[in-house]
Amino acid sequence: MAESRGLRVGMVAGEASGDTLGADLIHALRRHAPDAQFFGVAGPKMQDAGCVSWEPAESLAVMGLFEIIRDLPRLLRLRARVRALFLAARPDVFVGIDAPEFNLRLARDLRTAGITTVQYVSPQVWAWRQGRARSIRESVDLVLCLLPFEKRFYDEHGMRAEFVGHPLADAIPMTVDRQAARAALGVDPCAQVVALLPGSRRGEVARLAEEFIATARWLALQRPGLVFLAPMASAATRQIFAQALSQQAPPLEVRLLDGQAQTALIAADVVLVASGTASLEAALCKRPMVVVYRLGAMTAWMLRRLNLVKSKFFAQPNLLADRRVVGEYFQEEIVPESIGAELLMWLDDAERRGGLEGEFSRIHAELRRDAGSRAALAILSLLASRGRSVAQAS
Repeated sequence: MAESRGLRVGMVAGEASGDTLGADLIHALRRHAPDAQFFGVAGPKMQDAGCVSWEPAESLAVMGLFEIIRDLPRLLRLRARVRALFLAARPDVFVGIDAPEFNLRLARDLRTAGITTVQYVSPQVWAWRQGRARSIRESVDLVLCLLPFEKRFYDEHGMRAEFVGHPLADAIPMTVDRQAARAALGVDPCAQVVALLPGSRRGEVARLAEEFIATARWLALQRPGLVFLAPMASAATRQIFAQALSQQAPPLEVRLLDGQAQTALIAADVVLVASGTASLEAALCKRPMVVVYRLGAMTAWMLRRLNLVKSKFFAQPNLLADRRVVGEYFQEEIVPESIGAELLMWLDDAERRGGLEGEFSRIHAELRRDAGSRAALAILSLLASRGRSVAQAS
């Protein structure tokens, strides 16, 4: 006899972007299984969607090899506690959302115990440490990919994967309204606006704040009328950036925003952005940008020393275009004058901006696939293939 209880989904999300994906997935699964239950490590959006949280998602917000080592005792204790809770709860499926260093080992233990496991957001295994493909195969039954080239990688390695598209591409209109965004922020409709997005993690902002501010200061000297908007992901990152601003460039006027990153991107003419989801968001808003990436010194040294990086690019717009369409600068390449000159080029070259906007529109259309629904259906299909049918909503 088929089970009558509702679908039970264990989830672990890493930080803000994972929280957004998790909430979207919860809503999509509930459309098919209205009585589904969700529990695990969740952020505020997932909690609002009905996920019972054992631990906040921000607990997993660690970046870099050596940074993870520093926090390793705490993370190991957390993983052991969460593993025990999942083994006791016995969900029908475990969905690890991003945070691969935490989730893949957890998924392997749960899979060994007979729990179906899914990784939502592929690790950047196609870019570095490609040997992890075997480890992923041993850990999860299905990988849900946000980007098309990721599925191709897993196909080549004989692993079950689905390209579901990116929820940001679904959420952001194909054509955005710059003037409406400026009106919402109280920005002069005729001003030239630069958005500064130094990252969502405290460590990331601490590593990049100095160069972001130096670039803004250089730009302001070249073009005094520029308006600078800096949306901050949290109170903690705002404090770090504001302190650096007061120490490094007190006369420079940079308007700090609490959140509102997407509004700032739409209002902007050009963007300076830390590598990650925000660079994709800028591309979906059709904004020219320069992307920078700074790891801890030891992490960067290890990546280079062991030749672990296999990808030609790290900026998501360049990865998706499979060519360098925007500037990307890593570690010591992050020079304010070089970055500033490229941003000025984008401000002044209308023809080149038009070409870039066309490329970004193509990428947007490719990623716009109703990701949450596709991810939900892929999970339900996996469960059905293993004899766990879910009563569909009428």
